[in-house]
Amino acid sequence: MLEVQELRKSFAGFVAVGGVSLTVETGQIAAVIGPNGAGKSTLFNLITGHLQPDSGAVRLDGRDITGAAPHRIVRMGVGRSFQRTNIFPKLTVFENIQAAFLVHHGRGLNFWARSEALYRTETAALLYSIGLDGQENTIAGTLSYGNQKQLELGLALASDPRVLLLDEPTAGMSATETHETIRLLERIAGERSLTLLFTEHDMEVVFSIAQKIAVLHQGRIIADGTPEAVRNDAEVRRVYLGHREEQRA
Repeated sequence: MLEVQELRKSFAGFVAVGGVSLTVETGQIAAVIGPNGAGKSTLFNLITGHLQPDSGAVRLDGRDITGAAPHRIVRMGVGRSFQRTNIFPKLTVFENIQAAFLVHHGRGLNFWARSEALYRTETAALLYSIGLDGQENTIAGTLSYGNQKQLELGLALASDPRVLLLDEPTAGMSATETHETIRLLERIAGERSLTLLFTEHDMEVVFSIAQKIAVLHQGRIIADGTPEAVRNDAEVRRVYLGHREEQRA
């Protein structure tokens, strides 16, 4: 479903992504892990059009989407969430999701039609799916951090993606919120037949949900395979997993 081929990006001589290649199969849940500064967010920005690559290619279901504008990539079927929560904080929860449906269906620039009655059924169904039913009238900016991340997920899902990229979906969450988010992601991926690619620093999250893991280090992939293969990879343990285990100890 998603293929990245020899993707490269430098900033003033610093190589942030240095020839990354990876594939994610249709319906697969895959993770990209690595130390801070490894290039994970830059890679996501290259895939989703927020940055232009110096070279390389990105293909979605065989279609070249390299360097396309972010809104075009969304319309092609790629959803995205960010490290920093990206919602409309002054709108209600319901209005956030309703606005996403309006834009997805091309009604966002129709100034001559009232929007209140549009896509209400779809909005209510999506809020129920992501566990925010009952909070429809809550101002989004007053939600707990975990609920804001759920809402951001809903905004991405309103575009009906085939591939969903999540940048640290459980960062800053409590243990309970993290557990609930993992279960939510697994359920939604299954219900919608989504292909899921995510970055994450919580290794318990990664190894509990990922079917495939790629490890980035200094802008390059040093391992790519099953969770068990990655966990036992000597180079991965040297530069990343072993260090994290020492920190926990």
